[in-house]
Amino acid sequence: MDESIQRNTFWEEHSHPTHELIWNTRGASSLTVGSRTWTITPSVGLWIPAGVRHTAWTPAGTWYRTAMFSVQTTVPIADEPVAVDVTDLLRLLLDRLVEPGLHAASRATTEAMVLDVLAPSPYELLTHVPASELLAPIVAAVDADVRAAGTLDEWAARLGVSARTITRQFQAETGLGFSRWVAASRIQRAIVLLTEGERIDDVAAAVGFRSASAFGTAFRRVTGSSPGRFRAQ
Repeated sequence: MDESIQRNTFWEEHSHPTHELIWNTRGASSLTVGSRTWTITPSVGLWIPAGVRHTAWTPAGTWYRTAMFSVQTTVPIADEPVAVDVTDLLRLLLDRLVEPGLHAASRATTEAMVLDVLAPSPYELLTHVPASELLAPIVAAVDADVRAAGTLDEWAARLGVSARTITRQFQAETGLGFSRWVAASRIQRAIVLLTEGERIDDVAAAVGFRSASAFGTAFRRVTGSSPGRFRAQ
């Protein structure tokens, strides 16, 4: 299935009786399972096992695609949601499955090849949203304006705890320290702007980086690609 979204759309929590692979032909969207939010792009999709409840956010202008897999199919991938590399080969194979008049033998071969090339992405565009009361003000501030996230020392003074306490709590809940978590949140926002065609310097400023070079370094660490190359893809 595929659909071009004409207006910002929020999908209420739901699940599917089949496994689902979702990726975009155009634009960036997000999908949330519990405290985890993935960014979906034309190059990084998401595998969602059957029965996993999730919500989704799809901005206007996004063209998304999905492929459904029977639960009886032996799929060589995780039984948890996981980012998937949408390679040129995988995209061509999936396109072939919607060609009219595809013979049964050719379909079976193509389906087997799709399953064979499915592989987790080494650059999962994922952020964990911490749920503790201590970190709630930080999460709310980043949601409101990612440019004004503040520094670790500023938050320690505001919350009346040590910087080490905040760092430990972020590490325990998200696997990242404060600075890395804020950077990952900024990169997820930046991806949406890049897929909309915004200039790299403008994107860097819009998500709170002081320079395009600092933005580029953080972007490569999270995505494995430069902002310019990512936008071109």
